[in-house]
Amino acid sequence: DTTANPCEKKKRRKNPTTDKMASLNDLVPSGVVTGDDLLTLLEHARANGYAIPAVNCTSSSTANAVMEAARKAKSPVIIQVSNGGGAFMVGKGIKAPDADVAGSVALAMHVRSVAKYYGVPVVLHSDHCAKKLLPWFDGMLKADEDFFNKYGEPLFSSHMLDLSEEPDEENIAICVEYFKRMAPMKIWLEMEIGITGGEEDGVNNENVDPEKLYTSPEQVYAVYDALSKIGDMFSVAAAFGNVHGVYKPGNVKLSPERLGAHQAYTKKMINSSLDKPIFLVMHGGSGSTDDEIMTAVKNGVVKMNIDTDTQWAYWDGLRLFEKEKHDYLQGQIGNPDGPDKPNKKFYDPRVWVRKAEEAMVKRVMVSCEKLGCTGKYTPTEDEPGYPQIGTPKATPSPVVLMAAGAIVGSAATLLIKVITK
Repeated sequence: DTTANPCEKKKRRKNPTTDKMASLNDLVPSGVVTGDDLLTLLEHARANGYAIPAVNCTSSSTANAVMEAARKAKSPVIIQVSNGGGAFMVGKGIKAPDADVAGSVALAMHVRSVAKYYGVPVVLHSDHCAKKLLPWFDGMLKADEDFFNKYGEPLFSSHMLDLSEEPDEENIAICVEYFKRMAPMKIWLEMEIGITGGEEDGVNNENVDPEKLYTSPEQVYAVYDALSKIGDMFSVAAAFGNVHGVYKPGNVKLSPERLGAHQAYTKKMINSSLDKPIFLVMHGGSGSTDDEIMTAVKNGVVKMNIDTDTQWAYWDGLRLFEKEKHDYLQGQIGNPDGPDKPNKKFYDPRVWVRKAEEAMVKRVMVSCEKLGCTGKYTPTEDEPGYPQIGTPKATPSPVVLMAAGAIVGSAATLLIKVITK
């Protein structure tokens, strides 16, 4: 048991693919989930036709808002950090080359410290990592390995490699090498093949060849064939016209039905009993219609990234507060109630940051509803929250080691005497 609470019961490892009606509460614990629990969670989503929102977070405030939304929606949720988000988390005034790693680890440690208090499953994930950002990926994996060696599980639940700008052969080969390193720790790998258009977090694909916005079944199967030889904890972000950023419905041609063709092709190639043998991921969902989202989920999408819409929601909560309380936010003293009236209860960051959080909570709950995961997990009320920072692996006490050494030494001495007689 690698949790900080030795009394927590280990959930039974069922196969949600064959036991579709099993309650998620009976299968997966609350708090940060890794390894077999993460696999069970995503199997349950795939088998029961829902997906989990993956929300980019840049602070403890946004992370808390996401977990609060999941608790209110009675849903599992994914908190993800981007390279830029990690750099922001550690502080924009820090220019160290590994600031992105430090900030990403800091966000993970924050989530691990509080996730259990929210009573729902939380997946800790890192977002797009292009080839130029591999040192960031390496740094997070080192943190995973250190955490695993000490506590028996990785710090993060999963990581994403986005090498879609590279030739397919190179993309897949690099993913294979990293997956070999991740598999012993049971860390999930998400990879992208085919390009998501638009611009996000410094990766600009606004002028990409439109044909590259649509992944072929053969490309997806090539990924499956290579990674499945190492393990089953991986997912594929296959492009079907997706674009990062916000746009009006109709301005971008999404073809989520193509995902069904990917599933059918791989099913045929491996002679699978599953209609949806691949775990798929949807990027660039802002502006997608409800029908497009549900078609994607129907075809095996188990995770959808949310960033642009929640960024706007967070700002909009603050914007509306400032608009309503504008005359109370122009100075420390003096407002419509009187020239000597203090304004601290309006400009206190805990007030206006909370308004931003409340708006973000509502928007994440909308995504839960659209993805069909609302009501899938009843928040745990019968167990106290605690930090999931881990308990060190059990090792023999120094007294036991000394006693064992003495016994071995005595046995060796006796053996020598017998031999020399």
